[in-house]
Amino acid sequence: MFDNLKHQKLKDFEINIKDIIISRDTFTLIAGPCTVENYEDLLSIVSQLKKMGIKFFRGGAYKMRTSPYDFQGLERKGLEYLKKVSDKTGMISVSEIVSSEDVKIIAEHIDILQVGTRNMNNYRLLHKLGKITNPVILKRGMSSTIEEWLFAAEHILEAGNPDVILCERGIRTFETYTRNTLDISAIPAVKSVSHLPVIIDPSHSSGRRDMIKSLSWAAMAAGADGLMIETHFSPDSTICDSEQTIDFTMLAEIIQPMEKIISLWGKKLG
Repeated sequence: MFDNLKHQKLKDFEINIKDIIISRDTFTLIAGPCTVENYEDLLSIVSQLKKMGIKFFRGGAYKMRTSPYDFQGLERKGLEYLKKVSDKTGMISVSEIVSSEDVKIIAEHIDILQVGTRNMNNYRLLHKLGKITNPVILKRGMSSTIEEWLFAAEHILEAGNPDVILCERGIRTFETYTRNTLDISAIPAVKSVSHLPVIIDPSHSSGRRDMIKSLSWAAMAAGADGLMIETHFSPDSTICDSEQTIDFTMLAEIIQPMEKIISLWGKKLG
């Protein structure tokens, strides 16, 4: 199994972005709102995250929504806000790219580009992302096998960009209690066949605020290399995904035992 993967088990692999290391030996915490709503709120959220010792923030400028009537993001204006906040705070930005046409403009504004679950098999987009120098977070397709996920990563790697981070965000199963089903087993499975860092998104995998803490701790204990958590100062007032967004109090609770848990794997905070 996985015999056809070309890019496997590169020793001592690490991604250096703004002198911060992402690797199998570090733990990366990314937090922030589902979507950018305005500059003032984004700056307030990111400033608080920085005070908590977090170095990476997320925020959506372009949103892929199931319903065409839902908020689709601020688009170019959102990118400008993300860039402005990143420059002001020194924090590293993460945002989703939804179209191959936008690679150049988003790469100019955002530090780490994220490929969402719906675009994991968008091979034209993946090929273009292989031609830039920004790191790429590749989310697992909602119905994709681990092998398909890794081959999607190979499209980026083979095109020339070695800086790929895998993100397990839950897969679609018959269960309806949660938004998706978090596949914790994907962490050791991927680590056995690939050198790429694996982070977990407990927000989209559960869709439930009350489960974020336990899933985050479970991911740490299973050897994940990081977390990406939707966070806002007022989760219930957010435009989208409010039910899976946590506040700073819960984020602090998640962080509190972090160093102790990740030390079981010999990791240090990135």
